[in-house]
Amino acid sequence: MDTQQFTLTEIRQQGQHASITGGSPGQSGEASASPQGRGPNTLDVTIVLPCYNEQDHVIAEIERITRAMDASPFSYELLVIDDKSTDATLAVLQAALPRFPKMRLMPFQRNGGSGTARRIGTQEAYGRIVVWTDADMTYPNERIPEFVQYLYDNPHVDQVVGARTSEQGTHKFLRVPAKWVIRKLAEVLSGTEIPDLNSGMRAFRRDVSLPYLRLLPPGFSCVTTITLSFLSNQHIVEYIPIDYAKRAGKSKFKFVRDAYRYILQVLRMVMYFNPIKVLMPVALTLLLVGAAKAIYDIIVGFFYVTTNALLLLLTGLLIASVALLADLIVRSRPD
Repeated sequence: MDTQQFTLTEIRQQGQHASITGGSPGQSGEASASPQGRGPNTLDVTIVLPCYNEQDHVIAEIERITRAMDASPFSYELLVIDDKSTDATLAVLQAALPRFPKMRLMPFQRNGGSGTARRIGTQEAYGRIVVWTDADMTYPNERIPEFVQYLYDNPHVDQVVGARTSEQGTHKFLRVPAKWVIRKLAEVLSGTEIPDLNSGMRAFRRDVSLPYLRLLPPGFSCVTTITLSFLSNQHIVEYIPIDYAKRAGKSKFKFVRDAYRYILQVLRMVMYFNPIKVLMPVALTLLLVGAAKAIYDIIVGFFYVTTNALLLLLTGLLIASVALLADLIVRSRPD
């Protein structure tokens, strides 16, 4: 079932049940509150952790993250977002709040999808660097400080992505070739090598990401979107190889539906930032084929040009015109 994207204003209007909780036991407030005196851009790192039906292992994941971050030199917060879980995930998280003073909890009143959770979490982040990861035990979250340190050591890099060295998901025999095809399509359209297009573990500079958050879709393809948004706007994205473990719990990934959405999102993002790269090759191909057919008709048919040759030429000209117009709109659009 498709998830519906919603805004931070809606969450704030939901009142007590949608409050963000953190800090000392019993501390809670509206979404604009700043637990323990924290506020926007006052921390080094915000780790956004969306949760949906993760009751059996979410505490182990939180312990792993906080242990690694407490041992690091960075100030941080762990922003845990319960995406309207249907199991006891929210109750488990609420009970664990006193144990983790640097954790904030944001419960959604309806399921918005991982993309919505990551978008709102990034908007609400108090850290200058935002980390996205998952709560299903698949990613090596103990390495989060390494990702943050990489951005501090390399000021020219705006995003660092964990490039998985193996595929451990369900339907592996289908996922591997499908992801390879989608990744190669994205590389051709973006003109950049992309070792891992849809890794869920990444760190990026919050201020750089803000103009692109409105583009994030509700579902899994949000990670593809943030990668292509950075690449299409000449932001430097680099990759760190990571191990990828078999997930805990039940996968939410639906192969046909989500693969289709990934392809659409790749095309949508490149069309949004560089439409000529998608449309002009199609237009030129139609023009060349139409011109060749017209020349053949002229030679063989004694200057009689067939209808299909004319249709090919006209269609190519129309698509080329649309490509140029779309490019003009993109270039005149304010950042």
